Amino acid sequence: MGDLANIVKAYDIRGVVPDQLDEGVAEAVGAAFVQVTGAKKIVTVHDMRTSSGPLADAFGRGAASQGADVLAGGLGSTDMVYYASGDLDIPGAMVTASHNPPQYNGIKLCRAGAKPVGIETGLKEIQEIAERPVEPVAVPGTITPIDLLQGYADCLRKLVDISQIRPLTVVADAGNGMAGYTVPKVFEGLPITLIPLYFELDGTFPNHEANPIEPANLVDLQQAVREHHADIGLAFDGDADRCFVVDERGEVVSPSVLTALIATRELAREPGATIIHNLITSRAVPEIVIEHGGKPVRTRVGHSFIKAKMAETGAIFGGEHSGHFYFRDFWFADSGMLAALHVLAALGRQDGPLSELLAEYSRYYASGEINSTVRDQAEAMAVVQQAYAGQPGVSTDELDGLTVSAPDWWFNVRPSNTEPLLRLNVEADTEEKMASVRDEVLGLIREGSHADR
Repeated sequence: MGDLANIVKAYDIRGVVPDQLDEGVAEAVGAAFVQVTGAKKIVTVHDMRTSSGPLADAFGRGAASQGADVLAGGLGSTDMVYYASGDLDIPGAMVTASHNPPQYNGIKLCRAGAKPVGIETGLKEIQEIAERPVEPVAVPGTITPIDLLQGYADCLRKLVDISQIRPLTVVADAGNGMAGYTVPKVFEGLPITLIPLYFELDGTFPNHEANPIEPANLVDLQQAVREHHADIGLAFDGDADRCFVVDERGEVVSPSVLTALIATRELAREPGATIIHNLITSRAVPEIVIEHGGKPVRTRVGHSFIKAKMAETGAIFGGEHSGHFYFRDFWFADSGMLAALHVLAALGRQDGPLSELLAEYSRYYASGEINSTVRDQAEAMAVVQQAYAGQPGVSTDELDGLTVSAPDWWFNVRPSNTEPLLRLNVEADTEEKMASVRDEVLGLIREGSHADR
């Protein structure tokens, strides 16, 4: 059996198949999952990777061996397992490695009501149980196939009113991932001319990586939007829980802009509600939330922090700069498809182009995330902090890494949890100021004794 210690991550299980993650590991994790949750019934879903079906079957066998009945959902997106877990009020498991290369696979877990399972909320206990033999119970559970696609589509379409949208031409790039399965059903019957890119389910990703945060993976979508004079382009990652948007000019829309747009729509529905944003989203997001009568709350980067803060505050919506969007009425879970429907609803209810609709939500100039390899993360961050400490009009905080703020610019430097990297995000009132601050901070990070030469 593979080495669980090397593949149990902060939020999920992920490793190379079959060297680190095989059917034996999946079966043991399924059994341990039932022991930790005490579930009488669970649901499983898997993505299109060649190893995913067998791994999901093995996970189901492990769960059934501990007496739990298994609803085998088959092919689906990660937000589909959140739907099933929330709607049926049972724990769920999704077999996927999201945007990782084809040789990887993984397992995302949630408790009943789509509550996340991470290293501090059950995943460590699951690992410890799965590492030793687990005896089957006398009466195993049943395994029953279930079709979730129609219910999932109906659920999303109840959460966003798209009945009045005008005819739109939409290019969608599924990257050979699960959006190729879900988009046609969700868009069914809408006045949308759909131009599909790479809808064939293929876990070898023959066209490009299913990771839309990388600009190279959006080039085909941008070209197709321009070529077809489309109103909008949508790009999904492999398990279709993240969505990126391209406007009618083929320009990539910042996830911060989408966060601000969706926040205003949710605040119109529920005035005064709380909106969560992580600390690398644009300064425009909390400004716009306040202008629309909402309460912005800032969190660390990472879905576990967003979900925890949403549950704590009862926030109606949360956005991350990585393209994850969270909805209270979707069991506080994230759904790229639900975010896409919000953008289509907003675009389809007015006559102007998407770029015009979004202009009011884009106020500043951002660097995007820039990674630097360093030998000593703490030393590099200390050098940066020392350089800005005591400067007039400059403040710092350490909610997540180091954030340095001035009236007309800010930046955040934070360490990667898994690699010897520092991640830098800069935003300023002008492009010149953004470039100046970016270059100054990168110089501090990359030129000292801590730098990786």
